[in-house]
Amino acid sequence: MPNPQEPAAAPADPRRWLVTGAAGFIGSHLVEGLLRRGAEVTGLDDFSTGHRANLDAVAAAVGASAWSRFRLLEGDIRDAEACAAACDGAEVVLHQAALSSVPLSMAEPARVLSVNVDGFAKVLEAARQAGVSRFVYASSSAVYGDETTVPAVEHRIGRPLSPYGASKHLGEQMARLYDDCFGLGTVGLRYFNVLGSRQDPDGAYAAVIPRWFAEFRRGVRPAIFGDGETTRDFCPVEDIVQANLLAGTGPAEAGGPVYNVALGRSTSLNELYAMIRDLLAAEGLPCGGWEPDYGPFRAGDVRHSRADISRAREALGFTPSAGIEEALRQASGPISG
Repeated sequence: MPNPQEPAAAPADPRRWLVTGAAGFIGSHLVEGLLRRGAEVTGLDDFSTGHRANLDAVAAAVGASAWSRFRLLEGDIRDAEACAAACDGAEVVLHQAALSSVPLSMAEPARVLSVNVDGFAKVLEAARQAGVSRFVYASSSAVYGDETTVPAVEHRIGRPLSPYGASKHLGEQMARLYDDCFGLGTVGLRYFNVLGSRQDPDGAYAAVIPRWFAEFRRGVRPAIFGDGETTRDFCPVEDIVQANLLAGTGPAEAGGPVYNVALGRSTSLNELYAMIRDLLAAEGLPCGGWEPDYGPFRAGDVRHSRADISRAREALGFTPSAGIEEALRQASGPISG
């Protein structure tokens, strides 16, 4: 099967796609991948966490002809009218818009639940009303909660450890309901820890990889919550794009299936720290001898995380990339910052 990430000539009858959260880290990569395939794409974003610079980067990467097939709507997914306008004419929805942060959900639970649950319900209903044929949505490894089995398998989940995890669990339940009751073909993708270019390094709840890159560049020794032996399954954003496009175009599976999307390998925070430090030291930053500062464990965090990706391999044809080293190089950006 052709790699869905590869640029391709525009098909004779391209599908119309909607990407919610189009200006975000993952959403902008999905827009780019779709435009490279010749698709017509609508993006919906309220720019509360997304950035126009991400879309500018997509426009520069794909060229004027492909960019002319993109339409941007600015709106909040909690606004039913905005969702209806965005879904109008769409055949496939890739729903990425969310507040995707465990710490933020511990600090502002009502806000996160409002966006991730109420907003998700609004997009689902708009897609149903518009007759969308496939609804692919971002779930999260956070749904596994206190289920400690490693690797994580889709049918075994525990109690959520954060409002964010609970919001993603509720999203999966709503999507299955819309699949079972209304025939909206839904597919959930449980992202593990995604990395790549365009991740925002700023803000109190920035993901660890862009934050560490930014801190190293500023001459600040990054801190690790806990002892550094916490593990994560880091997944390059290109693999997330691949999984979404496969889920959006492949054969339908009844019952609103959910799949893990990851590399299927664990990396400790200590190992990740060393990889980032050594990468930047090799490029000239004076950080080669730095060791991390260690702080207290963070409330709501899962101790160990690794995915069983066999279902995604078998049902979607998902083939993860070889490792995270190249994704780290892409995420590092220019040394000058």
